[in-house]
Amino acid sequence: MNKVILIGNLANDPEARTTQSGISQSTFRIAVQRRFANAQGVREADFLTVVAWRQTADFCNRYLSKGRKVAVEGSIQTRSYDAQDGSKRYVTEIIADNIEAVGSRSEEAGGAARPRDNGPTPPPAVPTPSANDFTEVDDDELPF
Repeated sequence: MNKVILIGNLANDPEARTTQSGISQSTFRIAVQRRFANAQGVREADFLTVVAWRQTADFCNRYLSKGRKVAVEGSIQTRSYDAQDGSKRYVTEIIADNIEAVGSRSEEAGGAARPRDNGPTPPPAVPTPSANDFTEVDDDELPF
């Protein structure tokens, strides 16, 4: 099974292309933070290339931009090619099946959304149960 799910921030704007047969493609890199911090206490990031096709590519090209947080679902693909200097180069890419923007646009524009100056928002009221809210159950009626 070849399945990958990543959440990260776009490291660059999507690069739109169209094949000769008219199929749209979008390529971009996402920065995905590693799970644990290094010896200096810093969480490093891996920069991974994502390739999307057709409607997914159209979505990326239209709505995503550098810095936007996205969730990518797809598979890992490797390929190789011969460079102009004659050396063989290897490329690892994420072929996206599904991409979703994560978070709000205000978070994308520079940090978490800030509350209005009306003071802190109170938490929603949670009803507290009273003795009248419970029903007595006979243990003999339980199926287990």
